[in-house]
Amino acid sequence: MPANPPRTDDRPKVRLYVEHALEEGQHVDVSQDQSHYLGNVMRLSARDPVALFNGTAGEWRAKIVRLAKRGGILECEAQTAPQSNPPDVWMLFAPIKKTRTDFIVEKAVELGASRIVPVQTEFTNAERIRRDRLQAHAIEAAEQSGGTFVPEVADLIPLSRLLSDWPEERSLWWANEALSGQTTCDPAPAPAAILIGPEGGFSPVERTRLSALPFVRHLALGPRILRADTAAVSALTLWQSLHGDWR
Repeated sequence: MPANPPRTDDRPKVRLYVEHALEEGQHVDVSQDQSHYLGNVMRLSARDPVALFNGTAGEWRAKIVRLAKRGGILECEAQTAPQSNPPDVWMLFAPIKKTRTDFIVEKAVELGASRIVPVQTEFTNAERIRRDRLQAHAIEAAEQSGGTFVPEVADLIPLSRLLSDWPEERSLWWANEALSGQTTCDPAPAPAAILIGPEGGFSPVERTRLSALPFVRHLALGPRILRADTAAVSALTLWQSLHGDWR
């Protein structure tokens, strides 16, 4: 489970994501792992406060009713923050080394991506991913960053299929390493998506297809070629500063 950042208000310092309805007086069951985290890692006990969120109902202050080896029960008391959803921007990326893929997912959540899509390209190093593990990383990132929304991490999808089924009302911003050194363009507002390629870049066939699609726009990310994980952070930061909820 994640470490929780320091808080300056009187809201609970420990936050948990739960798949449960949240309302005043609602009893919420927590899993064996969550019970262990609360009791043995954070050293909490009955009546101590915990912040809960389920991705749709904002954040709620709850108190611990019981913690046991096989699980626990918490009781909702009051809402402490309204639901806050990110702008409609997707992060699409080709998986790279395990720890750096984890980094991309974590930072995509922190920076406000609404959906995270791993993409299989011709030069992608990883042929398979553990979607459940990446989704768990997304949950942990939301817990740690104070968010009330957890983006879906989709299954790995081939780039060709992704482009064939693309919703044309959504602009696709391709972080094109060939534009290194050129003036960056202004990404379009939501609905939008950002596509980050693998460490080896896109193949000539993929580049030709991307260039020909009407919904694809080219995105330059400054004068230097960036690593894939750095490019993901830079592109989302650029989009949020221009069209997102940072302004």
